[in-house]
Amino acid sequence: MSTLIAAGDPADETAEAGLERAIELLADRRVAFLTGAGVSTDSGIPDYRGQGAPVRTPMTVDQFLSNDDAARKRYWAGSHLGWKRFDGARPNAGHRAIALLEEAGIADGVITQNVDGLHVRAGSRRVVDLHGSMDRVSCLSCGQSYARSSIAERMTALNPWLDTETDVTINPDGDAEVGRVDEIVVPVCTVCGGMLKPDVVFFGEFIPTEKYAEAAALVRGADALVIAGSSLVVNSGIRLLELARRKRLPIVVINRGVTKADGRADVKLDAGASETLTGIAARLVPSAFTSVVSQEATDA
Repeated sequence: MSTLIAAGDPADETAEAGLERAIELLADRRVAFLTGAGVSTDSGIPDYRGQGAPVRTPMTVDQFLSNDDAARKRYWAGSHLGWKRFDGARPNAGHRAIALLEEAGIADGVITQNVDGLHVRAGSRRVVDLHGSMDRVSCLSCGQSYARSSIAERMTALNPWLDTETDVTINPDGDAEVGRVDEIVVPVCTVCGGMLKPDVVFFGEFIPTEKYAEAAALVRGADALVIAGSSLVVNSGIRLLELARRKRLPIVVINRGVTKADGRADVKLDAGASETLTGIAARLVPSAFTSVVSQEATDA
């Protein structure tokens, strides 16, 4: 039976009891982490479904690959500004707590639904980017791969006015709504002139088989699963949750608001990811708390 713990003041006995129950489940176990957009909100990257999140009509892979140049122009304009925000974001305490738990030999690795690359920048070594990463771009014709920074430089050179746009809303997948999209010039592959696409999984696109297999292997090799900052609306996350349940792994869910795992987790903590992950690290590896707090002070 799952234990549902409401968010509240850190001194709240119910919240503290939930955290202690989670610690009991995770102690002396190898832990796999599955993270979503809620882990990156404290880095300034918005959540898809959090309170106040805008209603979205994301571009599908069919739209991107269609003969509609206007659709691709709109995507690349918004994605360029979104990439600039991602590139400037810094890992938060939650990212660092997971990395420190891996360094201490407690975490086996992290599977993330995010495309921001912050787990890697925080120091995590085994990261499965389930939905890809914004930092790479590939040609759909010849397969040539590019660093996103180089494509960003070309976007700026071709569309110098774009970087002056200020009235935009950045979405968790790095997309944004931008005006004047008809003026956008989209870079093409410098090798063959083919269409470029960021190495991310679009809506309506399947996760690469090998990528899901890597994520499943991480769950199968673990003794417990922690899901942080994800409502598990996306089917890939549910499949990994069910894999953990079939293995009878202890499951801890950390998320503000309802998730599809609430009735299936051993413990659900309705709380922020950063402070909860830091609390877990502080109890499992006391030195980790000092490291996280020290880094937070440096960043401030």
